[in-house]
Amino acid sequence: MPHYHKAGTIPHKRHTQFRKPDGSLYAEQLFSTEGFSNDYTISYHTYAPTLIVKCDDPVDVSPEIAEEKMLKHRSLEGFKVKPEADYLKSRKAVLVNNDCHIVLAAPQQSMTDYFYKNADSDEVIFIHEGSGTLKTCFGELKFGYGDYLVVPRGCIYQIHFDTSDNRLFIVESHSPIRYPKRYLSKNGQLMEHAPFCERDIRTPENLKTFDEKGDFVIQTKKQGFLYGIHYGTHPFDVIGWDGCCYPYAFSIHDFEPITGRVHQPPPVHQTFETDTFVICSFVPRLFDYHPLAIPAPYNHSNIDSDELLYYVDGDFMSRKHVTRGMITLHPAGIPHGPQPGLAEKSIGAKETKELAVMVDTFRPLQLTKTAIEIENEGYVMSWAE
Repeated sequence: MPHYHKAGTIPHKRHTQFRKPDGSLYAEQLFSTEGFSNDYTISYHTYAPTLIVKCDDPVDVSPEIAEEKMLKHRSLEGFKVKPEADYLKSRKAVLVNNDCHIVLAAPQQSMTDYFYKNADSDEVIFIHEGSGTLKTCFGELKFGYGDYLVVPRGCIYQIHFDTSDNRLFIVESHSPIRYPKRYLSKNGQLMEHAPFCERDIRTPENLKTFDEKGDFVIQTKKQGFLYGIHYGTHPFDVIGWDGCCYPYAFSIHDFEPITGRVHQPPPVHQTFETDTFVICSFVPRLFDYHPLAIPAPYNHSNIDSDELLYYVDGDFMSRKHVTRGMITLHPAGIPHGPQPGLAEKSIGAKETKELAVMVDTFRPLQLTKTAIEIENEGYVMSWAE
């Protein structure tokens, strides 16, 4: 969870009268996770956030599953997902299970005539290419290359891009995204051994109150369908808010790597966690400094989780022919490791410039039709070279 934050104007006490200059009440709204049992934010709206005036017919946007069960290493060429003008149409799920969806997107245009709300999932939007501004009722978040945008479920947003060249790696989580518990004190502060701290977390800025009536479409995703819900007032009509549930940004470039005398396991790269998967950041770092250290990762039998790696930039000592935006999937049940000869070749290397995002899921992932269309054939045989 992000730390406590407040913006704009709020009353001294929650759940008390807070009036506009004309004497009418602002509409108080609780935005919370896990019912009333976890993090929340209280916001104050110019109008009640319930003024629905029209509902469009729902559109099925469920991912089309191509392979429900499999036991084979796979590789996808992420940048082969074709750009599309519209943000929502550009989002292509490639790997899914009942806990999360892995989505690739190459949107060319900003969201200008609608807003979006994911009612099912928290979203982690990793910016591989492009820059712009995430706009919400909590304020704005500027973003660029290497940023994670963490958007809690139910948060209405628009994304405005600076250019038409954008590449996004998106993780939709059906359980709340949080900082790893082992990084937190008993009171919730990021501790000294954590690879990032509160100073690295960017909170929304430039809160603007839109006092507007009209027809505002919020495309809302719920259980595989997209519902066009029309509201009579602008959703960004908040005069002030405070709490611990809001969108925030964290740059992968601010992740401080943890190194040691010998090769460190993937948990040292952990950045976020849920009850059902974790997200890790691989960043430029010095290699191990034991005189007999082997910098390349050792072979690993991932028995309990599927391991997905999204390659961002740089060189990777454990694999040849890596491309930007490439995804590798090593399913639970069979070991994986460096390609032949690369462990020996890594000896003596002092550092790596690699940049990658890893997602380890505790339940198997399924391939969608989009994944099959961009698959690297023969990847499973690359260890036999």
